[in-house]
Amino acid sequence: MFTFPFELPDEVHEPIAGELILDAPSPCDEANRCYRYGWLALRNGRRVELVLTHSRATAQFMYGMQQSAADPYLFDLLGLAQRGVAPVATWLAGQLILGAPRARIIGVAIRDALCSPAMQEALSRYSQDAVVILPVLREGAKFQMGEGVYETYGYYCDEALLDSHHVYDPTVPRYNRRVETTILKDQDISPQQRAGKRLALVGDSIASGVVMLGVLGHVQRRFERVEQVEILAPFVTLRGLARLAHYSPPAFRLRVHSFETVLNALPPDYYYSAHYAEPEFHIRPDLEAQYRAWWGSDAAGHSIADTACAGYGWAEAFFNPRKQIQMINEQLWVRHRLTIADVVQRNLAGVNAA
Repeated sequence: MFTFPFELPDEVHEPIAGELILDAPSPCDEANRCYRYGWLALRNGRRVELVLTHSRATAQFMYGMQQSAADPYLFDLLGLAQRGVAPVATWLAGQLILGAPRARIIGVAIRDALCSPAMQEALSRYSQDAVVILPVLREGAKFQMGEGVYETYGYYCDEALLDSHHVYDPTVPRYNRRVETTILKDQDISPQQRAGKRLALVGDSIASGVVMLGVLGHVQRRFERVEQVEILAPFVTLRGLARLAHYSPPAFRLRVHSFETVLNALPPDYYYSAHYAEPEFHIRPDLEAQYRAWWGSDAAGHSIADTACAGYGWAEAFFNPRKQIQMINEQLWVRHRLTIADVVQRNLAGVNAA
């Protein structure tokens, strides 16, 4: 068992303090999936449950993958073609899995998370009519949650898209953002059907927790009789979990399902979220070591993995790969005076030298 004490500054009240507790991972099943259970417990007695999933797909998404063939179009996006670097099959960090390949991998990874004993227990307690699936736009639209639930359990579930997103608001201390929900596409679900919902499956990553707290409030208002919420969040931060535990509506049981590890939300705005370096945070510390070695260090000796956001633009990685590359390069340059092309080229040179 791994215990990580924390005390996080909060924007309104006294610091949020408590412990993150993670059990040892379960043995892998016949599909080479394993699960790690835990919870985040606050000093005030509130808590939120956590299930971490490891599989081939979640590991690719969180840490990286070896390309099976050279991809000239990706090399062009990364700025390597302009340098005259010939496309080759190579290992790339998970942040560089973009567009259609990213959607394909996350669909498999979400299905792996849906196979956990915890999710099996949750869904076995309810009929398909009592379950509502709520992907949060834009990232959650790529999770393929409805398809995953059908393929895993055979359920035909009602699904409603939520468009909840950050809006810049300088009046909000520390985060400078508030959540705005502009669309909830649940008009096809009648009031009688909404009244029958007991379990909500919500899909979106969690950085500061600003958006997810707004989503949970909306769930409580629109689906008043929901008693359990399972959040499928490929990326989740310690800060986001702590704020969910502290502020989420007490009307329902809350559990978060994430990939591989919990992330570190970076100040000042806690939007960019990097890997924790401690091996105890990871189901597979060897994959984290490979990930950190690939990112390497800058000229000043600072580890890039300590600041490299696991998600960067979050939705842009699925919808706008070129913009995603631009955002990564901007952050790499500000923090380390490097670009993705520099990092990839450095790794290629190391492979060739070996």
